[in-house]
Amino acid sequence: MLTNSWDYWVEEALSRLESQKVLRSLRPISLSRFESKSYENEVKNFVDSEEFQTFDGLRSWDRASVEVEIAEPTFQKWVDDVPSSGDEVISRDDNVASPQRSKKLLLVSGNDCLGLSSHPTVRKAAAKAAREHGMGPRGSALAGGYTNYHRLLESCLADLKKKEDCLLCPTGYSANMAVMGTIGNVGSFLASGRKLLKDERVAIFSDDLNHASIIDGIRLAERKGGVEVFVYRHCDMSHLDALLSSSLMKKKVVVSDSLFSMDGDFAPMVELVELRKRHGFLLVIDDAHGSLVCGENGGGVAEEFNCQNDIDICIGTLSKAVGCSGGFVTCSKKWKLLLQSTGRAFIFSTALPVPGVAAAHAAVIVAKKEMWRRKAIRSRVQDFRTLTGLPITSHIISIIVGSEEKVHHASTSLLKYGFLVTPITPPAVPSNLCSAAHTTDDLKQLIAALSNCISLPETNAAKFDGRAKL
Repeated sequence: MLTNSWDYWVEEALSRLESQKVLRSLRPISLSRFESKSYENEVKNFVDSEEFQTFDGLRSWDRASVEVEIAEPTFQKWVDDVPSSGDEVISRDDNVASPQRSKKLLLVSGNDCLGLSSHPTVRKAAAKAAREHGMGPRGSALAGGYTNYHRLLESCLADLKKKEDCLLCPTGYSANMAVMGTIGNVGSFLASGRKLLKDERVAIFSDDLNHASIIDGIRLAERKGGVEVFVYRHCDMSHLDALLSSSLMKKKVVVSDSLFSMDGDFAPMVELVELRKRHGFLLVIDDAHGSLVCGENGGGVAEEFNCQNDIDICIGTLSKAVGCSGGFVTCSKKWKLLLQSTGRAFIFSTALPVPGVAAAHAAVIVAKKEMWRRKAIRSRVQDFRTLTGLPITSHIISIIVGSEEKVHHASTSLLKYGFLVTPITPPAVPSNLCSAAHTTDDLKQLIAALSNCISLPETNAAKFDGRAKL
């Protein structure tokens, strides 16, 4: 049974939905003042305009993604671990603008790993769209909220991932929920209302450390009775192979993070592709942390390992390297039609606002052109590995401190040294994140602070006396 069997099952599912007249269509509403122009011309005009700028290195505005300033009273509450509802952020007594009453911190646990959220071109794209269209038509994508801006971004992301098409979602979380929910319903669509037999269900094989959104999506599908779930040991391809070989179910799906968000290790992409060829399963990858960061062109982890054509469905987010918000699914046109017709997390959500979509579109193009940002991240990873002796492989740096109490103590200690590192406790694990906007000096100061609250390999940590200040 080969992977193309899934093409047949999807076509059959679409045929059943069409016969029931429940296929849903996306109909882009043109918000451009030049409605006669093609999408390709709109993209070209934007890239060729004076408003579209790219740069050859780090600029002052890039630091806005990692440098933050908070009121001194707020800082003290954080140090004392006083529970907060956020009221002090807008307190009239906290004059953040005053040097005497503010504290500067360096953020090392953020998501904006390319530093694009403050890029002039991204800001201009959002501002221009807001001036011309406001927030755009506010509705679900199926009820008037889908515009030519959305379609432009989808086309751009599909090209980035080397897929036929793309479906924008409100968040990366909802994208995974929509995909898992739709996959879980394939058997039910084919059964046309009758009770599913065991071997008619979908077998989903999921990595033990997959993201919560994948797990929640699978659980929802499982509750509906359309799937049987098999969890394989983290990145253990022998265990996965054994589970696949022992399963008699025809409809098999393997889903994995490409770059694991809490551990920072890569999925064994080459081995996954080899198993896909042998077992004929549908391969679904969540490339939230690899998109725009990995691969020569920013195509993600699959591009990094030269296997983009072997990924059936690639899920991503606009809230990490893109520096905006939202999620997306890149796939075939058939899968897109099935997702937009049955993915509840997509169907029942309001479409992304137009300024945000315009900003994300600009950010993707900028990231592809400013290749130095990807190189900068790789350099920071190498710096951190050299300075600490820790065997890290990606910009997601996981440092397991120990008990929850120790994690909070380490976070507070780093805060006093001027580093904002949010403690991540069960069910997740502690992690930091390097970005293109961080410098080698930032890392040296961070490591000096780290060496005062956790154990690092002595050979390199001893180079710093722990007194570094921002």
